Amino acid sequence: MLPSLLWTLLIGFFAGQLARRLKLPALVGMVLAGIVLGPQVTQTLAPELLESAGVLRTIAVMVILMKAGLGLDREKLAQQGTVALRLGFLPAALEAVAIALGAIWLLGFDFATGLLLGCIIGAESPAVIVPGMLRLKSLGWGVQKGIPDAILTGSALSDVLLLLVFSLLLAFLSQGAAAGLTLPGGLTLTPLQLLPLQLILQIALGVLLGWLTAQLLVFLLAKQNWTQNAVQDALVAAGFALLLVVLAEEYPLFSGYLAVMSLGFFLIELDAPLARRLRGGFDALWGVAEIFLFVLLGASIQLNVLGNTLGVGLAILAIGTLIGRMVGWYLSTLGSNWNWKERLFLLPANSAKATVQAAIGAIPLSQGIAGGEAILAIAALSILVTAPLGAWAIPTFAPRLLEKGDVDPTKVAIARPITLLAAVDTSPLAPAVLRKAAELARRADASVIVLHVVQVNDPASIQRLQSQTETLLADIRHRFVTTIGPAPEEIVRVAQEFRVDEIVMGKRGDRLWEVGLVGSVSQSVLETAEIPIVVVDNWTA
Repeated sequence: MLPSLLWTLLIGFFAGQLARRLKLPALVGMVLAGIVLGPQVTQTLAPELLESAGVLRTIAVMVILMKAGLGLDREKLAQQGTVALRLGFLPAALEAVAIALGAIWLLGFDFATGLLLGCIIGAESPAVIVPGMLRLKSLGWGVQKGIPDAILTGSALSDVLLLLVFSLLLAFLSQGAAAGLTLPGGLTLTPLQLLPLQLILQIALGVLLGWLTAQLLVFLLAKQNWTQNAVQDALVAAGFALLLVVLAEEYPLFSGYLAVMSLGFFLIELDAPLARRLRGGFDALWGVAEIFLFVLLGASIQLNVLGNTLGVGLAILAIGTLIGRMVGWYLSTLGSNWNWKERLFLLPANSAKATVQAAIGAIPLSQGIAGGEAILAIAALSILVTAPLGAWAIPTFAPRLLEKGDVDPTKVAIARPITLLAAVDTSPLAPAVLRKAAELARRADASVIVLHVVQVNDPASIQRLQSQTETLLADIRHRFVTTIGPAPEEIVRVAQEFRVDEIVMGKRGDRLWEVGLVGSVSQSVLETAEIPIVVVDNWTA
């Protein structure tokens, strides 16, 4: 099994990076890698790993839902009123019904079997939607009206609804009938009549357990300091989040995934600094989890059952999305402050299928339900069509359909490379400036541009500076740059050219009356640059 794990990690990673270089979503490369490595093509992955795919997929979905919760904004959700709630029920429910009617027409299913297919296909993919929405939040698209937050919340609620209905229909179709609940007065409630109560219970208990777990994590990690670093914080939080999912599977009284998302949300409300540390930790965990999620998802796709249902499957997907889901989107945003472009954005942003379909698409076939093979084929087709399209369409259409607002760094992790500029001359201050730049770069995992503005042609001094740079910045990504011109103007120009985040430079002051003053070059840069500047003086040198 160990070689299979290595193949999954390495080939999945490089396939994703290759897809990115081809301007495609990384998940496209990972899913294709899974198809190639899986039992349909090369049979490279060990059967034990494929049998563990459900467990690994559960862990990956837990990570992405925790990221979603840590990125929610309470004020934006409150601003949207009932839009997020309606997005959680109307689009998914209407898509499921539209698919059921389409399956009756095109596949000859009865309504119950068609609705079972609708529940599988109508579920939205957190693995595609959550990273897409968090990416939009980090860039500011749609944040003024809370559009990404509404989509994130609606997606989680819709999956709760459809999975509940799926379980009821599965029991009905596999057993011929489903047991109801007999009240003390002799009144018996059918599963359909119990559905609203189950739905309220799943949501309420999920939110409550998320809140209680958040309180416990704040007590352990922030108040009692049981951990020593951010990595341990993330591992402990991930353990508790996964425990919620496991408990939900053992005792299906609440939604484990909704509990995980609520956990992340309440952590922001209870302890924002802890939430910020966890955000970075779960970003790192997702880097590994997404490889396993999408590679194993690709390996689970049954290519051999797609051929006979390709045309019919595409027609059913179109009916579900273009009729059922679009009516649901219209009703969900009716009376809101969303304009027509923002409503249109729901088409690329809220349609992707992947994780739920991979998890439950094969269950009807394994339960011996008539039409199970066609259900599995359409579930696989929905993944192959909508997951890559959704991952590509979200960043592509957001700038065209959404308005850009201010980014709230307390709600999202803004991951971008940090670059420092170390401005050095040939004075004895140069090593001190380089040491300070190296210290700051190590703290932030930043790269350094070392700039020397040549005033006098002295190749020996420049060579000495380069040698000092190589020695003091040996473990830092760096680049040595020389320019000619007025030093203050060149420092500011190079800082703008390389889009640096901070400037580190020296203060010259050799005479007594200059000790308390900033050197003329430093003073000029301080007055003109629009980014933070760290000045190293000859006292600290």
